[in-house]
Amino acid sequence: MDAVKKEFDSTLQKVIVEIRRRHYSIRTEKAYLDLIVRYIKFHNSQNPEEIHENEVKTFLEYLAVGRNVSASTQNQALNALVFLYNQVLQKPLENLGEFTRAKRPRKLPVVLSVQEVKRLLEAINDNTFALMAGLLYGGGLRLMECIRLRVHDIDFDYQQIFVRNGKGQKDRGVSLPKRYRIALQAHLDECQKLHAEDLERGFGAVYLPEALVKKYPNAAKEWGWQYTFPSKRLSIDPRSRKTRRQHRDR
Repeated sequence: MDAVKKEFDSTLQKVIVEIRRRHYSIRTEKAYLDLIVRYIKFHNSQNPEEIHENEVKTFLEYLAVGRNVSASTQNQALNALVFLYNQVLQKPLENLGEFTRAKRPRKLPVVLSVQEVKRLLEAINDNTFALMAGLLYGGGLRLMECIRLRVHDIDFDYQQIFVRNGKGQKDRGVSLPKRYRIALQAHLDECQKLHAEDLERGFGAVYLPEALVKKYPNAAKEWGWQYTFPSKRLSIDPRSRKTRRQHRDR
C-alpha cells in the first residue's frame, strides 16, 4: 500500500483537495483514499488515467465475489471510483453496464415498542449518552447528525434543532423534545465552562470548513460554533494537526 501511495501521491492529494472542498467527513475521506489505493494496487499499479470502465467493473466484481464484501462496501467503492474519475481525473465513467453486485441480506427491521424504548433510555447510565439517545429518538436525528450538532443549532426559544448538511447535504429542522430541554440546557452550561477552560489554556478553536475560517477568522473559538457534545479530551485534528476538542465519537 505504501508503495502505491508514494507513486500516486499527486493523484491522491488531488482527491483530498476535492473531498475537502466539498466538506466531506474525515471518515469518507479515509474510506475513499483506501478504496482508491486498493483499486490501483489490484490493477498492478497501473495509472488510473490509463484504465477506465472495464477495470472499474472488474474491481467491483472482485470485491463482491473474491472478497465477499457487503453491498454497502461495494457501493462505497463505486462511489469512490466515480468520484476519482468524474471529479479528479475529469474522465467521467459513462456507462458501467451490468456487473456482479454484492448480495444484500434480507432482514426484517426490529421495531421497539414505546415501552421498550422507554426502558432502553432509562437503562443508559451515562447522562450525556442518555441525552443524545433521547434526542435521537425524540427528535428523529440520525446518529452523526446528533454527534455533529453545534451549540447554535439548538434553538430553545422556538424549540427546534437545526440539522446542517444532513443526508443528501440538505438542511432541515426537527423538534426539540420537551422532555430533554432542561437536561440539554444544563449540559450546555457545563460544556460552556469546559470551553472557557480550554480558552484559558490557549485552545478552544473547533474545526470549521476552510471557507468559514477565511470568512470569519475568529468564529472557531466562539461559543456558538462549539460542538453540542464535545469530547472529554483534547486531540490532534488529523487534517490540520492542531490540538482541538472534537465532538464525541460514536
